[in-house]
Amino acid sequence: MIIDLTEKNALVCGSTNGIGKACAIELAKAGANVTLMARNEEMLKIVKEELCAISKGPHNYIVADFSSNVQVQSAVEALVKQQDIHILVNNTGGPAPGPANLAKNEDFIAAFQAHLLNNHILTQAVIPGMKKAGYGRIINMISTSVKQPLPNLGVSNTIRGAVANWAKTLANELASFGITVNNVLPGATETGRLKSIIEGKASKTNVEANEVEGEMLAEIPARRFGKPEEPAYAVTFLASPLAAYINGINVPVDGGRTACL
Repeated sequence: MIIDLTEKNALVCGSTNGIGKACAIELAKAGANVTLMARNEEMLKIVKEELCAISKGPHNYIVADFSSNVQVQSAVEALVKQQDIHILVNNTGGPAPGPANLAKNEDFIAAFQAHLLNNHILTQAVIPGMKKAGYGRIINMISTSVKQPLPNLGVSNTIRGAVANWAKTLANELASFGITVNNVLPGATETGRLKSIIEGKASKTNVEANEVEGEMLAEIPARRFGKPEEPAYAVTFLASPLAAYINGINVPVDGGRTACL
């Protein structure tokens, strides 16, 4: 199979590091013109140069802080006036860990705004261009917690579930326009967030970080953490014409950790 995204415009959120950056790189390798989106303009400039070294593009970036729905809406509305977007990768950092019963109301509100509302704002902005092209791929980077809630991630489990059901609803509504909506569910992946989770648990339980890491690895049949490019491979396939009949699904990329089908 050859994945060719030439002349397709992609918008990748949270793309200055981790899985988001890996998605931007793999989409650029496949020939897409990638617009990066994050809050740190200096990092965006650096990643843009990396993409330009991979393919001609044109590649671009827009700046917005996902803690502000207003910033996100303003940035994406300006972008779609300049070009249609055919591929949208919704991705942003997860909520802080902690049990659901101790979470504050504002924790849920902030996570809802950062994840579901921003996803919705971005999606609404790009849908007209996708309809015009008869081609659209909306891919949400969420979590295996939508299949099996994860311990000590109460707010994340709750909001990720809302995003998954929002995505499935959109998949049904948009399929007739040639637009698919799918979710990629990374497991424990070698990113800054995983390191933070390990260190946080080690500190709270008063054990060494390598002991926490070992316990996490023992839960994964593959006996290793994922690489950021591995969920990015799934995203790139789902973004391609080859995945035109795959719609409204959750794709775990977790080394087999999730216990349910």
